[in-house]
This record gives sequence, C-alpha cells and structure tokens, in this order.
Amino acid sequence: MDSEFLTAEEVAEYLRLPLSTVYKLVQDKRLPGFKVGKHWRFRRETFEQWIKTQELSLSEKGDEK
Repeated sequence: MDSEFLTAEEVAEYLRLPLSTVYKLVQDKRLPGFKVGKHWRFRRETFEQWIKTQELSLSEKGDEK
C-alpha cells in the first residue's frame, strides 16, 4: 500500500473480502470512500484509521460481555 489512494480491489484484497462486499460497505456508508467517475477510491490514511476504529469497536463489544 504505497499510494495515497487505494482502489476498491486493493481494499478487498487487504480485508480479504469479496469486491461486492466492499461496494456494499461503501454504499451503506460503513466504509469511507469516494467516487472518481465510475471508480471508488479510498484515501489510505482514512482507510487505516477506519480499520483502527473497527478494531476498537470490536474490543469494546467484547468488554460488554
């Protein structure tokens, strides 16, 4: 992940998710991204922060049990 921006394919590969799931997450506004023409792009810094937020959210849910 050297570029400032990631493609939907790169995000899917990193998360090990189907591309269709990445599209669904971003369309549901659960994953931050933006469109350039027909193509989704993700700012790497924002994506990495989103991952940290997801990790914190999961650990907090685990603390509730």
